Amino acid sequence: MTDAFSPRSKARRKPDRASYEEAEVFAILDAGVLCHVGYVLEGQPFVTPTTYWREGRKLYWHGSAASRMIKAQASGLPVCLTVSHVDALVLARSGISHSMNYRSVMVFGRAREVEGLEAKRLAMSAFIDRLYPGRSAELPPAHDNEIKQIGLVEMLIEEASAKCRSGGSNHGAERTQADLWSGVIPITTQVGRRMADADMSAGLQPSASLAPYVEGARFDDVLTALA
Repeated sequence: MTDAFSPRSKARRKPDRASYEEAEVFAILDAGVLCHVGYVLEGQPFVTPTTYWREGRKLYWHGSAASRMIKAQASGLPVCLTVSHVDALVLARSGISHSMNYRSVMVFGRAREVEGLEAKRLAMSAFIDRLYPGRSAELPPAHDNEIKQIGLVEMLIEEASAKCRSGGSNHGAERTQADLWSGVIPITTQVGRRMADADMSAGLQPSASLAPYVEGARFDDVLTALA
């Protein structure tokens, strides 16, 4: 995938912010857990938000086995998957120079269904362990009828492009307001204080699988470290 791109993945607007390097694409993917999957079904475009995880050059996501999205994508449908992170608001002294700092990635490939109870069971355990290392071993084994309710899709990354912005405002030659504050407002998603289930977990301590989720930690940093 490194340096490989076609017209469908090549950045045209602000190409200097784009990268096609596998390492940068993977870093942005590994810092997230929510994606949007775009596909066309009977001539109608759809974009569906869902959780995902990466194993090598494969991406996985899941939903209900009865989901229209899963059923449509399972047959090898071409899809475009995107992940985005907002890192800061960028304020300038003119409206046109306001911006955002961000990290984003656009991935292309063909989705296909993961078939077989054991393959799906292993994949879902991998998803749980991706977020909570070792937790799948702490849980009771999933029943076959539970696994059958899950629709699971995998996609080999054919090509991808990353696009990022960082830094402060870019004041151009346009008219500006000299006495107006400009600068950067950082935006982060942080881990909050744990709240135990009062009915089921009163008096119990969190297991080691939750150790990475320290109160106040940046969520994307936690996900990156777990990857």
